[in-house]
Amino acid sequence: MANIIVRNIPNTITCCNLISGCIATAYAFGGQPKMALTFIILGAVFDFFDGMSARLLKVSSPIGKELDSLADDITFGMAPATMVFYQLGVMDYPSFLEPLRPVLPFVAFVMAAFSALRLAKFNLDERQTTSFIGMPTPANALFWGSLIVGAADVLESSPWMVPAVILLIFLCSYVLVSEIPMFALKFKQWGWKGNEVKYIFLITCVPLLIIFGISAFAIIIAWYVILSVYLNSKNK
Repeated sequence: MANIIVRNIPNTITCCNLISGCIATAYAFGGQPKMALTFIILGAVFDFFDGMSARLLKVSSPIGKELDSLADDITFGMAPATMVFYQLGVMDYPSFLEPLRPVLPFVAFVMAAFSALRLAKFNLDERQTTSFIGMPTPANALFWGSLIVGAADVLESSPWMVPAVILLIFLCSYVLVSEIPMFALKFKQWGWKGNEVKYIFLITCVPLLIIFGISAFAIIIAWYVILSVYLNSKNK
């Protein structure tokens, strides 16, 4: 009995991640982006601990891996896409796009599909043990969640923000499945040497958080992608 309970602890935590994503999606559909972002962050906490518990308890399984990807696509794919869907429904449209108002918000769900592709690719890609290839789905979810919660006034300030958001949806979808190497905040040792980029990134995040509050996370994720692209081009 004890073995059954222990064996199912990681999967139970993963299911909590999935449930958090479902709740986040429901809040997003209801036009409550702050609550949606709260449950996306809660899902990210569960996502962190399910893998950790599986390693500590030595009960990793193929089922757990598949369940984790399903939960991640709900929490970090469907939920943020729904937030964007709702936001596009309440923004002012330029006159030439106004006839497309009933259908254009559905473009947001392209990100949910590309998040699923990203997760499937991650499961099969053995290169991503110490770093990432393409943007991780939690980073994309945090980018959109913090952008909508912290910068809704900016998004609704001009009709031309609608095409900007549409372009950004396709750009983020591309970056999710791109072959761009991106560093991971994993430390094998805490010294400066070998961790320069990680420490510089973390140090620069502090003033951004102080100045911009919740919307800083969108800037931080953009900075993370730009820095990764720069390092990749420099290494080449």
